[in-house]
Amino acid sequence: MSDFGTGAGGVGELGTITAPPFAVRPDPETLFLRRSDRFRALADGHPLKPYLIFLADLASAQHWVQQELPPVAPPEAETVARARAHQMPPLDRERFTPDAACTATLDRMLVLFSDCHMPDPARAALQHVAQADPASRTVMMRAVLADAIPVEAIAEHVLVAAALQVHFARLAATLDPKALVQVGDAVCPACGGRPVASVIDEIGGANPARYCVCSQCSTQWNYVRIRCTSCGSTKGISYPEVEGSGGTVKAETCSECGRYAKVLYRDKAPWLDPVADDVATLGLDLLVRETGLKRGSLNPFMLSF
Repeated sequence: MSDFGTGAGGVGELGTITAPPFAVRPDPETLFLRRSDRFRALADGHPLKPYLIFLADLASAQHWVQQELPPVAPPEAETVARARAHQMPPLDRERFTPDAACTATLDRMLVLFSDCHMPDPARAALQHVAQADPASRTVMMRAVLADAIPVEAIAEHVLVAAALQVHFARLAATLDPKALVQVGDAVCPACGGRPVASVIDEIGGANPARYCVCSQCSTQWNYVRIRCTSCGSTKGISYPEVEGSGGTVKAETCSECGRYAKVLYRDKAPWLDPVADDVATLGLDLLVRETGLKRGSLNPFMLSF
Protein backbone atom coordinates (compact mmCIF):
# COMPACT_ATOMS: atom_id res chain seq x y z
CA MET A 1 0.00 0.00 0.00
CA SER A 2 1.01 3.66 -0.30
CA ASP A 3 3.10 4.85 2.62
CA PHE A 4 4.15 8.22 3.93
CA GLY A 5 7.22 10.19 4.85
CA THR A 6 7.43 13.38 6.90
CA GLY A 7 6.40 16.98 6.28
CA ALA A 8 4.85 19.98 8.03
CA GLY A 9 1.47 21.68 8.37
CA GLY A 10 -2.18 20.87 8.96
CA VAL A 11 -4.38 20.68 12.05
CA GLY A 12 -5.63 17.34 13.33
CA GLU A 13 -7.91 16.23 16.16
CA LEU A 14 -8.03 18.20 19.42
CA GLY A 15 -5.98 21.02 17.89
CA THR A 16 -2.86 18.92 17.33
CA ILE A 17 -0.70 19.59 14.29
CA THR A 18 -0.98 16.94 11.58
CA ALA A 19 1.99 17.14 9.26
CA PRO A 20 1.47 16.27 5.61
CA PRO A 21 4.07 13.65 4.68
CA PHE A 22 6.94 14.78 2.49
CA ALA A 23 6.83 11.67 0.31
CA VAL A 24 4.23 9.06 -0.54
CA ARG A 25 5.40 5.88 -2.20
CA PRO A 26 3.27 4.24 -4.90
CA ASP A 27 1.16 1.12 -4.58
CA PRO A 28 1.79 -0.67 -7.91
CA GLU A 29 -0.74 -3.38 -7.06
CA THR A 30 -3.59 -0.86 -7.40
CA LEU A 31 -2.05 2.07 -9.27
CA PHE A 32 -2.40 0.84 -12.85
CA LEU A 33 -5.76 -0.86 -12.42
CA ARG A 34 -7.25 2.37 -11.10
CA ARG A 35 -5.60 4.25 -13.96
CA SER A 36 -7.08 1.85 -16.49
CA ASP A 37 -10.54 2.34 -14.98
CA ARG A 38 -10.11 6.11 -15.10
CA PHE A 39 -9.06 6.04 -18.76
CA ARG A 40 -12.20 4.04 -19.60
CA ALA A 41 -14.43 6.41 -17.66
CA LEU A 42 -12.90 9.40 -19.42
CA ALA A 43 -13.24 7.78 -22.86
CA ASP A 44 -17.04 7.83 -22.87
CA GLY A 45 -18.07 10.56 -25.32
CA HIS A 46 -14.55 12.03 -25.47
CA PRO A 47 -13.06 13.23 -28.81
CA LEU A 48 -9.96 11.16 -27.99
CA LYS A 49 -11.95 8.03 -27.18
CA PRO A 50 -9.93 5.57 -29.34
CA TYR A 51 -6.66 6.75 -27.81
CA LEU A 52 -8.02 6.74 -24.27
CA ILE A 53 -9.26 3.16 -24.73
CA PHE A 54 -5.83 2.24 -26.12
CA LEU A 55 -4.21 3.67 -22.98
CA ALA A 56 -6.78 1.96 -20.77
CA ASP A 57 -5.74 -1.37 -22.29
CA LEU A 58 -2.07 -0.46 -21.83
CA ALA A 59 -2.62 0.42 -18.16
CA SER A 60 -4.51 -2.84 -17.71
CA ALA A 61 -1.51 -4.70 -19.12
CA GLN A 62 0.71 -2.75 -16.70
CA HIS A 63 -1.42 -4.07 -13.86
CA TRP A 64 -1.67 -7.71 -14.90
CA VAL A 65 1.98 -8.00 -15.93
CA GLN A 66 2.94 -7.89 -12.26
CA GLN A 67 1.27 -11.21 -11.46
CA GLU A 68 4.21 -13.40 -12.49
CA LEU A 69 7.21 -11.10 -12.29
CA PRO A 70 10.30 -11.89 -10.23
CA PRO A 71 10.81 -9.59 -7.23
CA VAL A 72 12.71 -6.38 -7.79
CA ALA A 73 16.07 -5.79 -6.12
CA PRO A 74 15.78 -2.66 -3.94
CA PRO A 75 18.83 -0.44 -3.51
CA GLU A 76 21.13 -1.41 -0.69
CA ALA A 77 20.84 0.41 2.63
CA GLU A 78 24.22 2.05 2.09
CA THR A 79 23.08 3.40 -1.28
CA VAL A 80 19.93 4.87 0.25
CA ALA A 81 21.88 6.44 3.13
CA ARG A 82 24.46 7.93 0.76
CA ALA A 83 21.74 9.32 -1.48
CA ARG A 84 20.01 10.93 1.49
CA ALA A 85 23.25 12.46 2.75
CA HIS A 86 23.98 14.01 -0.65
CA GLN A 87 20.33 14.93 -1.38
CA MET A 88 20.15 12.57 -4.33
CA PRO A 89 17.47 10.07 -5.41
CA PRO A 90 18.36 6.49 -4.33
CA LEU A 91 17.15 5.04 -7.65
CA ASP A 92 19.85 6.06 -10.13
CA ARG A 93 18.39 6.64 -13.60
CA GLU A 94 21.71 7.62 -15.18
CA ARG A 95 23.42 4.33 -14.32
CA PHE A 96 20.38 2.15 -14.93
CA THR A 97 20.98 -1.26 -16.45
CA PRO A 98 18.00 -3.60 -16.96
CA ASP A 99 18.09 -6.61 -14.66
CA ALA A 100 16.07 -9.84 -14.83
CA ALA A 101 12.97 -8.22 -13.31
CA CYS A 102 13.03 -5.30 -15.73
CA THR A 103 13.63 -7.54 -18.74
CA ALA A 104 10.78 -9.82 -17.71
CA THR A 105 8.50 -6.81 -17.25
CA LEU A 106 9.04 -5.63 -20.83
CA ASP A 107 8.80 -9.16 -22.26
CA ARG A 108 5.50 -9.86 -20.51
CA MET A 109 4.11 -6.41 -21.30
CA LEU A 110 4.64 -7.03 -25.00
CA VAL A 111 2.89 -10.41 -24.81
CA LEU A 112 -0.07 -9.18 -22.76
CA PHE A 113 -0.60 -6.02 -24.75
CA SER A 114 -0.37 -7.82 -28.10
CA ASP A 115 -3.86 -9.27 -27.45
CA CYS A 116 -5.39 -5.78 -27.27
CA HIS A 117 -6.96 -3.89 -30.14
CA MET A 118 -4.62 -1.21 -31.50
CA PRO A 119 -4.02 0.75 -34.71
CA ASP A 120 -1.56 -0.58 -37.27
CA PRO A 121 1.26 1.86 -36.34
CA ALA A 122 1.06 0.75 -32.71
CA ARG A 123 1.08 -2.90 -33.76
CA ALA A 124 4.16 -2.28 -35.90
CA ALA A 125 5.87 -0.53 -32.99
CA LEU A 126 5.08 -3.44 -30.68
CA GLN A 127 6.56 -5.92 -33.15
CA HIS A 128 9.65 -3.74 -33.55
CA VAL A 129 10.30 -3.72 -29.81
CA ALA A 130 9.53 -7.45 -29.53
CA GLN A 131 12.10 -8.23 -32.23
CA ALA A 132 14.77 -5.87 -30.90
CA ASP A 133 17.89 -7.39 -29.36
CA PRO A 134 18.77 -6.72 -25.69
CA ALA A 135 21.28 -3.99 -26.57
CA SER A 136 18.71 -2.09 -28.65
CA ARG A 137 16.13 -2.39 -25.90
CA THR A 138 18.61 -1.02 -23.38
CA VAL A 139 19.25 1.97 -25.65
CA MET A 140 15.50 2.62 -25.77
CA MET A 141 15.19 2.32 -21.99
CA ARG A 142 18.00 4.79 -21.44
CA ALA A 143 16.43 7.23 -23.91
CA VAL A 144 13.19 7.07 -21.90
CA LEU A 145 14.99 7.60 -18.60
CA ALA A 146 16.99 10.50 -20.06
CA ASP A 147 13.78 12.17 -21.33
CA ALA A 148 15.33 11.99 -24.79
CA ILE A 149 12.79 9.98 -26.79
CA PRO A 150 13.42 10.44 -30.54
CA VAL A 151 10.48 11.97 -32.39
CA GLU A 152 10.66 9.39 -35.17
CA ALA A 153 10.25 6.48 -32.74
CA ILE A 154 7.74 7.73 -30.17
CA ALA A 155 5.42 4.71 -30.48
CA GLU A 156 8.17 2.19 -29.69
CA HIS A 157 9.43 4.20 -26.76
CA VAL A 158 5.92 4.63 -25.32
CA LEU A 159 5.71 0.85 -24.90
CA VAL A 160 9.14 0.76 -23.28
CA ALA A 161 8.13 3.68 -21.03
CA ALA A 162 5.04 1.76 -19.90
CA ALA A 163 7.19 -1.18 -18.83
CA LEU A 164 9.62 1.11 -17.04
CA GLN A 165 6.75 2.77 -15.18
CA VAL A 166 5.85 -0.63 -13.75
CA HIS A 167 9.45 -1.49 -12.90
CA PHE A 168 10.22 1.82 -11.22
CA ALA A 169 6.92 1.88 -9.33
CA ARG A 170 7.81 -1.53 -7.93
CA LEU A 171 11.28 -0.27 -6.98
CA ALA A 172 9.92 2.91 -5.39
CA ALA A 173 7.44 0.83 -3.39
CA THR A 174 10.40 -0.83 -1.62
CA LEU A 175 11.76 2.49 -0.34
CA ASP A 176 11.13 3.90 3.11
CA PRO A 177 9.52 7.29 2.32
CA LYS A 178 11.05 8.70 5.49
CA ALA A 179 14.48 8.17 3.92
CA LEU A 180 13.65 10.45 0.98
CA VAL A 181 14.60 14.13 0.94
CA GLN A 182 14.06 17.10 -1.35
CA VAL A 183 16.59 16.91 -4.19
CA GLY A 184 15.58 19.91 -6.31
CA ASP A 185 12.68 21.63 -8.03
CA ALA A 186 10.62 19.29 -10.19
CA VAL A 187 12.84 16.30 -9.35
CA CYS A 188 11.42 13.10 -7.87
CA PRO A 189 13.16 12.29 -4.56
CA ALA A 190 12.94 8.56 -5.33
CA CYS A 191 14.12 8.23 -8.95
CA GLY A 192 14.96 11.71 -10.19
CA GLY A 193 12.08 11.78 -12.70
CA ARG A 194 10.09 14.82 -13.77
CA PRO A 195 6.51 15.29 -12.57
CA VAL A 196 3.58 14.48 -14.82
CA ALA A 197 1.42 16.93 -12.86
CA SER A 198 0.76 17.99 -9.30
CA VAL A 199 -2.25 17.22 -7.14
CA ILE A 200 -3.98 18.98 -4.26
CA ASP A 201 -4.87 16.19 -1.90
CA GLU A 202 -5.62 15.29 1.71
CA ILE A 203 -3.03 12.71 2.75
CA GLY A 204 -2.27 11.27 6.16
CA GLY A 205 -5.06 13.20 7.89
CA ALA A 206 -3.51 16.59 7.07
CA ASN A 207 -5.19 19.55 5.43
CA PRO A 208 -5.11 19.61 1.61
CA ALA A 209 -1.53 19.98 0.43
CA ARG A 210 0.21 19.96 -2.92
CA TYR A 211 2.16 16.98 -4.23
CA CYS A 212 4.11 16.55 -7.42
CA VAL A 213 3.59 13.12 -8.99
CA CYS A 214 6.54 11.44 -10.70
CA SER A 215 5.94 10.50 -14.33
CA GLN A 216 8.28 7.52 -13.95
CA CYS A 217 7.79 5.83 -10.58
CA SER A 218 4.58 7.58 -9.37
CA THR A 219 6.14 8.66 -6.08
CA GLN A 220 4.47 11.81 -4.75
CA TRP A 221 6.34 14.56 -2.93
CA ASN A 222 5.17 17.62 -1.07
CA TYR A 223 5.70 20.90 -2.94
CA VAL A 224 4.96 24.54 -2.18
CA ARG A 225 1.39 25.38 -3.20
CA ILE A 226 2.07 28.39 -5.45
CA ARG A 227 5.44 27.74 -7.05
CA CYS A 228 6.47 26.82 -10.58
CA THR A 229 7.46 23.17 -10.84
CA SER A 230 9.79 23.98 -13.74
CA CYS A 231 11.90 26.86 -12.41
CA GLY A 232 10.85 27.22 -8.76
CA SER A 233 9.66 30.82 -9.17
CA THR A 234 6.82 32.15 -7.03
CA LYS A 235 6.35 35.16 -9.30
CA GLY A 236 4.09 35.46 -12.31
CA ILE A 237 2.02 32.36 -11.45
CA SER A 238 -1.54 32.05 -12.74
CA TYR A 239 -4.10 29.26 -13.03
CA PRO A 240 -6.16 29.25 -16.25
CA GLU A 241 -8.73 26.54 -16.83
CA VAL A 242 -11.19 25.50 -19.52
CA GLU A 243 -14.51 27.25 -19.05
CA GLY A 244 -17.07 24.94 -17.47
CA SER A 245 -14.48 22.42 -16.25
CA GLY A 246 -15.55 22.80 -12.62
CA GLY A 247 -12.13 23.87 -11.35
CA THR A 248 -10.83 20.32 -10.90
CA VAL A 249 -7.97 20.58 -13.43
CA LYS A 250 -6.05 23.81 -14.01
CA ALA A 251 -2.80 24.80 -15.67
CA GLU A 252 -0.21 26.44 -13.45
CA THR A 253 1.50 28.91 -15.77
CA CYS A 254 4.75 30.75 -15.07
CA SER A 255 5.64 34.00 -16.82
CA GLU A 256 9.20 33.77 -15.49
CA CYS A 257 10.19 30.63 -17.45
CA GLY A 258 7.35 30.50 -19.96
CA ARG A 259 6.23 27.00 -19.00
CA TYR A 260 3.17 25.38 -17.49
CA ALA A 261 2.09 22.18 -15.76
CA LYS A 262 -1.30 20.91 -14.70
CA VAL A 263 -2.70 20.85 -11.18
CA LEU A 264 -5.40 18.31 -10.29
CA TYR A 265 -7.67 19.09 -7.33
CA ARG A 266 -8.22 15.71 -5.73
CA ASP A 267 -9.66 17.38 -2.66
CA LYS A 268 -12.62 18.20 -4.94
CA ALA A 269 -12.53 15.08 -7.15
CA PRO A 270 -10.64 12.17 -5.51
CA TRP A 271 -10.96 9.95 -8.59
CA LEU A 272 -8.64 12.12 -10.72
CA ASP A 273 -5.55 10.34 -12.05
CA PRO A 274 -2.47 12.45 -12.92
CA VAL A 275 -1.64 10.49 -16.08
CA ALA A 276 -5.14 9.75 -17.38
CA ASP A 277 -6.64 13.16 -16.66
CA ASP A 278 -3.59 14.86 -18.12
CA VAL A 279 -4.21 13.14 -21.46
CA ALA A 280 -7.96 13.74 -21.34
CA THR A 281 -7.53 17.48 -20.74
CA LEU A 282 -5.61 18.08 -23.97
CA GLY A 283 -7.98 21.00 -24.60
CA LEU A 284 -6.37 22.82 -21.68
CA ASP A 285 -2.94 22.32 -23.26
CA LEU A 286 -4.18 23.79 -26.52
CA LEU A 287 -5.67 26.75 -24.67
CA VAL A 288 -2.45 27.53 -22.81
CA ARG A 289 -0.18 26.98 -25.81
CA GLU A 290 -2.06 29.71 -27.67
CA THR A 291 -0.39 32.14 -25.26
CA GLY A 292 3.07 30.92 -26.28
CA LEU A 293 3.79 28.88 -23.15
CA LYS A 294 5.51 25.50 -23.36
CA ARG A 295 4.75 22.36 -21.41
CA GLY A 296 7.03 21.94 -18.40
CA SER A 297 5.84 18.53 -17.22
CA LEU A 298 6.36 15.10 -18.75
CA ASN A 299 3.83 12.47 -19.80
CA PRO A 300 5.15 9.80 -22.19
CA PHE A 301 1.61 9.33 -23.49
CA MET A 302 1.36 12.99 -24.55
CA LEU A 303 4.53 13.23 -26.64
CA SER A 304 2.71 12.95 -29.97
CA PHE A 305 0.45 15.93 -29.21
